[in-house]
Amino acid sequence: MNTLIVYASKHGTTKKCADLLAKQLVGNVELVNLNKAYSITTWNYDTVILGGSIYAGRIRKEISDFCTKNMKELKNVRVGLFICAMSEGEEAVKLIEQNFQEELRNRAIAKESFGGEFLMEQMNFLERFIIKKISKVTTNQSNIREDNIKKFADEVNS
Repeated sequence: MNTLIVYASKHGTTKKCADLLAKQLVGNVELVNLNKAYSITTWNYDTVILGGSIYAGRIRKEISDFCTKNMKELKNVRVGLFICAMSEGEEAVKLIEQNFQEELRNRAIAKESFGGEFLMEQMNFLERFIIKKISKVTTNQSNIREDNIKKFADEVNS
């Protein structure tokens, strides 16, 4: 099985989660970080997994743009969707619904929140200010859900 993991990461948490996921998938796995120069010249993939971090309720623009631009190709492969966010449960489900097109959500073989992190030293002043005001967080916090990553990998591998 050939799998492509396409992601966009601002402070590195989504990259960390994509790397953890890649290690658990069977077959050939290629990772593409949309924040760096990339080119997908051929679509020789059985599965494409799309993921990104959520800021203020929105997924990274690079992921949204990629989905829109490549919808034709995405219709011909198995699709998995993930987000990185501190939200869990119904709130995380809602974020997935709000940030991925219905056509992708309906076709997805796996959908999951991999958790998130607040890495204060990597945030700019405005980001730290907003996190402190809204989330009442003043120090680094990590809530990467390795159990959710494993569950997602198991669904993709089956």
